[in-house]
Amino acid sequence: MQDKAIALHDVDLSLGRGAARVHILKGISLDVGRGEAVGLVGPSGSGKSTLLMTMAGLERPDSGRVIVDGTDLSGLDEDALARFRGRRIGIVFQSFHLVPTMTALENVALPLELAGDGEAFERAEAELQAVGLGHRLHHYPAQLSGGEQQRVAIARAIVPNPAILVADEPTGNLDETTGQSIVDLLFALKRDRGATLVLVTHDLNLARLCDRMVRLRSGQVEAGAASAVA
Repeated sequence: MQDKAIALHDVDLSLGRGAARVHILKGISLDVGRGEAVGLVGPSGSGKSTLLMTMAGLERPDSGRVIVDGTDLSGLDEDALARFRGRRIGIVFQSFHLVPTMTALENVALPLELAGDGEAFERAEAELQAVGLGHRLHHYPAQLSGGEQQRVAIARAIVPNPAILVADEPTGNLDETTGQSIVDLLFALKRDRGATLVLVTHDLNLARLCDRMVRLRSGQVEAGAASAVA
């Protein structure tokens, strides 16, 4: 495989406490090449989203190693991990997660402002133009359609120019036509910027657009399931 953007080594993760604790990821080892697009697929409850969040440093494994862009995440404290994530990983959620009291421009500028970037609003405007929302800069999330909100979320994810873009069911809350436009946008950004793309989806047609599909079942990668897409 080409140079690795993400490498997981024997990752185990459980969530919850006491009797409610559930073993989610079970000994997962997986490499994602730099510039590769990987689709994570599998039945509900198979651990797809948890694996994605572990790759993004939003969940810490109980054991094993997660190496992202050459950095072992286990060696970072919470502040350092947040800074690393803000610079190197763009995250797109199914439910957008926009700040309702901020305009589209303010939402996209937010991660740059937190990083102390003096050109936060200029860069945010450029990214909103890039995703086709230059005419919606000063609209609030409630004034935007679902597809427009997801475009704002994508602009926010890519504004730091991350090496890695992860997306959790990015079309899950959208109609088919709008969802297709978001898919086209994600793959265009991946192609144009040379980013690594990892996405969770129930849509096999979407997963087949990736270079490779990885199938999960019961918290494990299915044997022979991390295969190239024909």
